[in-house]
Amino acid sequence: MQKWVPYAMVRITLCLVAGILLAIYQPNLLNTKTVSILLLCFAALALVFWWASRKNKKLKTVFGFTSLITLIIFGFAHLQQNTFSNQPDNLIHIDGITAYECVVRSATESKTNSWKLYVEVVRVKTDAWQPANGKVVLYLSKKTIDKIPWLYGDRLLVQGEPQKLKPPANPNEFDYKRFLSFKNVYHQQFVKANQIQFISHPSRKGFIYYSHRVRDWARDIIESTIKGDPNQAVAMALILGVTEGIDSELLSAYAASGAMHVLAVSGMHVGIIYVIILFLFKPLKKYRWSPWLIACLSIFLLWSFAFVTGLSPSVLRAVTMFSFVALARPLGWRTNIYNTLATSAFVLLLYNPYLIMSVGFQLSYLAVLGIVYLQRPLYNLWIVNNRLGNWVWKITCISLAAQVATFALGMLYFHQFPVYFLVSNLLVIPLSTAVLTGGILILATSWLPPVAHAISWLLQGLIELLNWTVMTTEKLPFSIISGIYVTTFQCWLIIGIILSIIFMLQYRRKQLIWLTTILCVALIFSQIQHMQQNLNTKQFVVYSISNHTAMEWISNGKSYYRADSVLLQDAERTRFHILPNRLQQGVKKTLYEVPFEKSHSGYSFFQWYNHTIAVLDKRGQPPPVAVDYLIVSHQALSVRDTSKLAVTSKIILDGTNSSQYIARWKLAQQNKPWQVHAVSDDGAFVLKNL
Repeated sequence: MQKWVPYAMVRITLCLVAGILLAIYQPNLLNTKTVSILLLCFAALALVFWWASRKNKKLKTVFGFTSLITLIIFGFAHLQQNTFSNQPDNLIHIDGITAYECVVRSATESKTNSWKLYVEVVRVKTDAWQPANGKVVLYLSKKTIDKIPWLYGDRLLVQGEPQKLKPPANPNEFDYKRFLSFKNVYHQQFVKANQIQFISHPSRKGFIYYSHRVRDWARDIIESTIKGDPNQAVAMALILGVTEGIDSELLSAYAASGAMHVLAVSGMHVGIIYVIILFLFKPLKKYRWSPWLIACLSIFLLWSFAFVTGLSPSVLRAVTMFSFVALARPLGWRTNIYNTLATSAFVLLLYNPYLIMSVGFQLSYLAVLGIVYLQRPLYNLWIVNNRLGNWVWKITCISLAAQVATFALGMLYFHQFPVYFLVSNLLVIPLSTAVLTGGILILATSWLPPVAHAISWLLQGLIELLNWTVMTTEKLPFSIISGIYVTTFQCWLIIGIILSIIFMLQYRRKQLIWLTTILCVALIFSQIQHMQQNLNTKQFVVYSISNHTAMEWISNGKSYYRADSVLLQDAERTRFHILPNRLQQGVKKTLYEVPFEKSHSGYSFFQWYNHTIAVLDKRGQPPPVAVDYLIVSHQALSVRDTSKLAVTSKIILDGTNSSQYIARWKLAQQNKPWQVHAVSDDGAFVLKNL
């Protein structure tokens, strides 16, 4: 263990992570009482072995293993304690809520048709008012309110009952319920402006409140000095981490060029600021007392930047990481960077154990570890004598090291790989650094309008050049490999293969060759199994998409897609609800005309692998012939006409039908030869192995 995990804090943090992950994936393994008893017993054992090891050195190993087991149990207990659903007064255990009092706990996010904000519940009204806790995501229609007037910390009264989040309605769809559960959010509510009543401003305006006000001030400065919506949106993203203003076309260009990381203020941005701080304070290095002064000033300035960005979780994570890096210098930890990173991760997980499931947390630490471990060996492979060539090679090595470390997770979460990331980052990294620096200068000189506007003129040119770079890269042939599908198990296998290859090249041991071979074979067999289970099956799906009709026939990598005209133009909804299933089924080609469709008066008729499917989307009589599946859209079939219905196995009500209409059909199906499947209530209808 000492050889492969040489640092104490690395071992400690890995054990904490193991306990947290065990609690996430096996939450019912141990109850709270059992975990508490085990934690006390092992903590006492560790204390005994520590005392005994002072006289008997052989017991040090026993003490070490006992301590690590104690940390695993502590990680399990720590996550249980930080899971709000385990608390008896959480919203998830209360029914019949008619109203609730809450406090705003986020800045307002602008969506396409609504405003989104998080609130923390203080008390609820059922038969009477009672204390409660929990978080709710509120969505307010933009048709009822032009701008959200409430600020962080404001107390509100909301009418109605928050709805429990539902699991994914469509096959392989992103699990929004699980995603929010990692933030201890289990409810959402769609409300109108007249359902919310303002109660009061916060009695004590704390640190976070003023941070949000400073971020609002910074947004106003950027909006007043940067011209053009795309330029403003990129400036907001790079400087403040606000990405809601970037349109889908520009986002797609950044993703395809491998430059998506610059649009989220996180590790790279904070790292850039830290490097700038060290450069500015370089003249102080000649003094004996300078390390502590530079560390203190660096930490102060890093947290000042976090304050300006509204103390968002991603910025807090990155600032905490680099604060430990800054503190490591005067403490003499520079040769122990892995210990330093592990310490920062340990502190963050003590603050919030669910951070381990954050994509940003995972990618940030993997990228930094990749750069720390791989950048120097890669850089030493080629000695470049001129300054420009040396700079290009250094940037290339940093990009390559970060990409190797995050490669597997990128495929798991984003299902794509940017081919020209090395080329684009040669310009994107320095340009984004200049934009970030210029943005900070604009905020610092905002009290001198002529200076701020002069900087903004230069900044606009840099942003336009940055946007041109990513859009040009996207247009290059084969700029992105998309449609990649890997499972979580396959992702772990890929990470294992990468690590074993790196260690094989470093340590040159035969055992690592065998390990690499075994992992590669396991990955191949996993892919073969996936192909047999999914790619060779035939599937018919009626998707669950509110107010829309969407159905798809999939066979051997080809799909036939039928949807209403509005949904066909909605790339965002298609990406969220439909593309995940196509990825898993290995769809390479999608056709928008169904060749086996036969149209009749008022309905369409499909014959698909010995199954008869009819679609009724206009008000009228049901098909006069027997069908296996009848899809009804837009309340096209009256319940009263069921007597005229020919033999039918199942009636499927798509997302265009109202809840009242669905309720009538559910009631009517009793004692009938057919069954009703409403996608709004029951999720997508999936027919496999036709």
